[in-house]
Amino acid sequence: MAFEIDSRLNTQLLGVAWMLGHWEGTGNGHHLGGEDFTFSVTVDFAENGGTYMHYIMQLFETDEQGRPTRSLGMETGFWRPKADGEIEVVIVQPEGVAEVYVGRIEGAKIELTTDLVARTVTSEIPATGGHRLYGNVESDLMFTYDRGTTEHEVQPHLWARLARA
Repeated sequence: MAFEIDSRLNTQLLGVAWMLGHWEGTGNGHHLGGEDFTFSVTVDFAENGGTYMHYIMQLFETDEQGRPTRSLGMETGFWRPKADGEIEVVIVQPEGVAEVYVGRIEGAKIELTTDLVARTVTSEIPATGGHRLYGNVESDLMFTYDRGTTEHEVQPHLWARLARA
């Protein structure tokens, strides 16, 4: 599906403009040290004229017809692209985890690695690091999220393909 870039878009966001909008799809996951699972997912990227995008991702368990039945998790944050192709991303999760990523925009591919992970005292996830990859493949948004914890090295956790809705 083609999309149009608003002429009022802050020029700092041109490298990530293809991500703006609402996306829906399905994916697979692996609980580190546990079982595999499938999910439906929605992702929204929005801008307000500034030099950053707001991001929110929500995962859902689905029934046999693929309809969402309950929340499996969510995260929100800010994507801050720089003029030189670098990008900084701050993501927080309600389980008490905050992650700061740094990476590079290369066309329709964005690769991110954690620079910092902070956890609250009561965090439900002992996260220690991560790696994320986002790409535009055949007009779809594809992503992978690898996570490390105090018990596990960084390894595949979530991967999905989403269509612009």
